[in-house]
Amino acid sequence: MTSHGICDRVAIVSMGCTPFGEHWDKGADDLMLDAVKATLAPTGLALQDMDAFWLGTYMSGISGLTMSRPLRISGKPVSRVENMCATGSEALRSACYAVASGAYDVAMAVGVEKLKDSGYSGLTRASIPGDGTGGTLGTTTAPANFSLLGPAYAEKYGVSQSELKDVLTRIAWKNHQNGARNPRAQFRKEVAPETIARSPLVAGNLGVFDCSGVSDGAAAAIVVRAEDAHRYCELPLYVKALSLVTGAADGNVDPNYDFTSFPEVVASAREAYAQAGVTDPRSEIAMAEVHDCFTVTELVLMEDLGFADRGMAWKECAAGAFDLTGRLPVNPDGGLKAFGHPVGASGLRMLFECWLQLRVEAPADRRIPDPRGRLGLTQNLGGGPGECVSFVSLVGTERGA
Repeated sequence: MTSHGICDRVAIVSMGCTPFGEHWDKGADDLMLDAVKATLAPTGLALQDMDAFWLGTYMSGISGLTMSRPLRISGKPVSRVENMCATGSEALRSACYAVASGAYDVAMAVGVEKLKDSGYSGLTRASIPGDGTGGTLGTTTAPANFSLLGPAYAEKYGVSQSELKDVLTRIAWKNHQNGARNPRAQFRKEVAPETIARSPLVAGNLGVFDCSGVSDGAAAAIVVRAEDAHRYCELPLYVKALSLVTGAADGNVDPNYDFTSFPEVVASAREAYAQAGVTDPRSEIAMAEVHDCFTVTELVLMEDLGFADRGMAWKECAAGAFDLTGRLPVNPDGGLKAFGHPVGASGLRMLFECWLQLRVEAPADRRIPDPRGRLGLTQNLGGGPGECVSFVSLVGTERGA
């Protein structure tokens, strides 16, 4: 274990989240303002009541000025953070640790990304010369990288290609089914399994509906000391665990690398469970928002997070274990499949769904079974197989002794 954790030392007392989609009429400034206003409104707090700010954005700006200028924040620390697809979660982690340290009493984490009018397709990213990350990430596409998981999984566990295709189709069907019930989702239509299965291929055996899209959006959270939480909110979310693990990026040159698991996810989940005292994630976690950048990613994550035994997730997915009414609902808001992936905002969007579900504020048609006494999990995966970062958080409405 590399972190002692800050279990129950800080709490989230308000959150806001914009609709995700193609916001041609708005810039990153507008999206940030919308998310921040929605977050402040229920609390009676104003921007000047925040002691510090952390902004997560991947491509929509550099430095704290990206946030301080449009929000007219003056004389406060505003830090911009970036950690690929874990960027929004990194902003939250920074705010939580800052409050837990005693340095600040009230902090805000914001994630924003405006991608649709930037020309970014999600296939490749620009590499910074000499920063050491330009290798495989810069020369192959994300769909190509993640498509390697399917054949490896099928061979290792004796799954036929048609069985694997059926399972991946069901994952896409499930997430679009959930997203169709979410007014903040980019794609709000149910999609028939036949349509998903017959969609044009993008890379390997991954079709269009196996891939998440690109979108714009923003989300924000206010973090306070746990003992102060009820001054702002009747039902806060207590932060149980925050774990970030970064790999050595040597998987793609390692002939023994196993494309059926993300070691960084396994390590971050193990650490998060230790921080929160979770011994049986399948019963102690009420819901999970995971990084379904591709359907096959969600399949592998079910095993890396301990939601299914090795080699069994495909059967559990097929049986509906992770459906909205299943034993452990996964991506009840529709996930990246329905929301798209505005990189800097996705981590906080996932947490926003925990905020709604654990407080029983999600709409009835996509509400999970009784979450009382159990936890919500979010998981981000930045990079790809062989070279990635992984973030796992756990939150709950009950503060431990």
